[in-house]
Amino acid sequence: MTTKFVGTKELRQNMAKITRNAQKKNERIIVLRKNQPIFELRPLSPKGIFQESFIKSIEKAKEDVKKGRVYDFEEVCKKLGL
Repeated sequence: MTTKFVGTKELRQNMAKITRNAQKKNERIIVLRKNQPIFELRPLSPKGIFQESFIKSIEKAKEDVKKGRVYDFEEVCKKLGL
């Protein structure tokens, strides 16, 4: 992944073009204010979005287990009407 530096004014004036090019070329954009980096933009892939969602679900499940919010097989069957 390559990196491109863009000022806030340039980003504001050319946002559509900059983001489209970043996605096509898989570029990371560092936004600068007075030559100081203030944030980073990077394209997301569908795979990346899925992985983030999956990781969050796993973390929530681990929390539920720690707090005792779990069901045994019989309870699940009963709730599903099986």
